[in-house]
Amino acid sequence: MKYDRNHALIETELPGIPLINRGKVRDVYDLGDSLLFVATDRLSAFDVVMPDGIPGKGKVLTQISLFWFELMKDIPNHLITADVASRKELAPYVDDLQGRSMIVKKAKILPVECIVRGYLVGSGWKDYQKTGIVSGIKLRDGYQQASKLDEPLFTPSTKAEQGEHDEAISYEGVAGIIGEDYASQIRDLSLKIYTTARDYAEKCGIIVADTKFEFGVIDGKIILADEVLTPDSSRFWPKDQYQVGTSPVSLDKQFVRDYLETLDWNKQAPGPAIPADVIEKTAEKYREAYKKLSGKDL
Repeated sequence: MKYDRNHALIETELPGIPLINRGKVRDVYDLGDSLLFVATDRLSAFDVVMPDGIPGKGKVLTQISLFWFELMKDIPNHLITADVASRKELAPYVDDLQGRSMIVKKAKILPVECIVRGYLVGSGWKDYQKTGIVSGIKLRDGYQQASKLDEPLFTPSTKAEQGEHDEAISYEGVAGIIGEDYASQIRDLSLKIYTTARDYAEKCGIIVADTKFEFGVIDGKIILADEVLTPDSSRFWPKDQYQVGTSPVSLDKQFVRDYLETLDWNKQAPGPAIPADVIEKTAEKYREAYKKLSGKDL
């Protein structure tokens, strides 16, 4: 295992267990009948993995995903267990893996990022300002930055390789890639999951502004996969600090993005070093998101 100067886990090594993929945040291993997803503490911003991790971040991501899987257990998902000690081949690594890992079903992952926007912010806001259109959907006049949309929007994108950027596509584009049947299912599931989470989180003092999902297929059936409604895959805003017309305070990695925007950096790898105070503040925001949603400390 490789830890950085802040004791953030930035790379895993499991000798004898095949590594399938080292993504921006997750390391994925093949257990034969299943997969091991390990959420490291790596931090990705602007599609670049930063040299410094956020200590404990991977545990927050995993525990929040597990929380949502339990809350919405009526929706089929890929989770088998989060108890890595249940697999004897993982016994030597339990101390490093427990709390940040999931053993999941093998699925054929659909090549689409299922983005749902409930509020107009980020690239959606920029597109709206220019054209009044977001992902091929014409919106009414009168929205401001961070306005709540009249209805949540399904605004999918392609799944880019690491170091490349996702590209927005229309619903028709999704249907062209995976077929109308799967496209309609993932659109409807994405909107259902988002609205369920949005309504729950609001009672906890969090606005879920937008989020993205991944879906897979097992035996022809759609299942929810990967992480779900975490501070990495979503914009979380403290409800008591939300104000239309501004860029809201967030409980996610937007804090790091805002810092990076102040630098003379071209948003290409390698990323710049992150100051200790920015790392600690970001870690604090991740922990706060988990506590607000679950009512528990990590």
